[in-house]
Amino acid sequence: MISRRTTRKVYFAQSAVGGGAPVSVQSMTNTKTTDIKATVSQIKKLEAAGCEIIRVAVPDRESVMALAAIIKEISIPLIADIHFDYRLALGAIKQGVDGLRINPGNIGSETRIKEVVQAAGKKKIPIRIGVNSGSIEKELLKKYGQPTPEAMVESAMKHVRILENEGFYDIIISLKASDIITTITAYKLMAQKVDYPFHIGITEAGTSWSGTIKSSIGIGALLLAGLGDTLRVSLTADPVEEIRVGWKILESLQLRQRSPEIISCPGCGRTNIDLEKIANEVERRSSTINRPIKIAVMGCAVNGPGEAREADIGIAGGKGEALIFKKGKKLMKVKETELIEALFEEINKLYEE
Repeated sequence: MISRRTTRKVYFAQSAVGGGAPVSVQSMTNTKTTDIKATVSQIKKLEAAGCEIIRVAVPDRESVMALAAIIKEISIPLIADIHFDYRLALGAIKQGVDGLRINPGNIGSETRIKEVVQAAGKKKIPIRIGVNSGSIEKELLKKYGQPTPEAMVESAMKHVRILENEGFYDIIISLKASDIITTITAYKLMAQKVDYPFHIGITEAGTSWSGTIKSSIGIGALLLAGLGDTLRVSLTADPVEEIRVGWKILESLQLRQRSPEIISCPGCGRTNIDLEKIANEVERRSSTINRPIKIAVMGCAVNGPGEAREADIGIAGGKGEALIFKKGKKLMKVKETELIEALFEEINKLYEE
């Protein structure tokens, strides 16, 4: 059982982050925010996949003016991602966003940051202080020589104090680098200084393949250490894939359960069914199931029957056929050509039961 760090609780609309709330899964749209139809369409796909908080880029005034229309069409909190111009943050607040993500290193002077903080405070809108290794302030880079974990923490703490001095405490902190060790070290250092919730992730992690590996290692390590209250898997891919990976990380650590867990063996010389094809088809067809059931897809009689019995439902392969087990009991023997349909017929019965 993972012992999570105790933090304050912050609310994006009705969605709680920190304070014992379940670790939430986020993403960010890659549409142009000014294209309201495309942005809403993508957000709805993300919602269906399990996205609980969504962030959109707000690079200009035209994007600010699109926010209210987008908010009307979606069901999850919307966070405005602001860089370089504090006036965009002020505009986003007026448009009714549920939260702000700012990088204090590039948002403007302290006076401008205070203006944003005061406006957010009046509307009770949380602010995520997002420090990325790629945008550390010049004076800190000069002090530390490079974007070290210490530099990232000092940057974040500088801006935490600005917000606190304004009586603002609805703060979430992220300290992201593309390097896993730097990221983990920064969060561990920060955890010693504040009790604000953490948004975690590995920034610019990479493509769907390599980025999933890096993100799983980095995010998984942080969660195992009890650090992390909301997460985003950053992939150069369809954002829906970010949600799928994020949920799988949480499910693998038994922090959340939403979708089926598929157990499948790698196959070996004892395997006499097309195990890879069957496992991939089971994964594809079960991707629309929003229920935490365990499905075992096993290739032979060595570990197959045992794993299948331990699952809610599973198969143990034979020669051109397989046994189907359900709730610990052997149910039937089925030919390989009929296996998928028979398996999912029994899975559907689980819902009825």
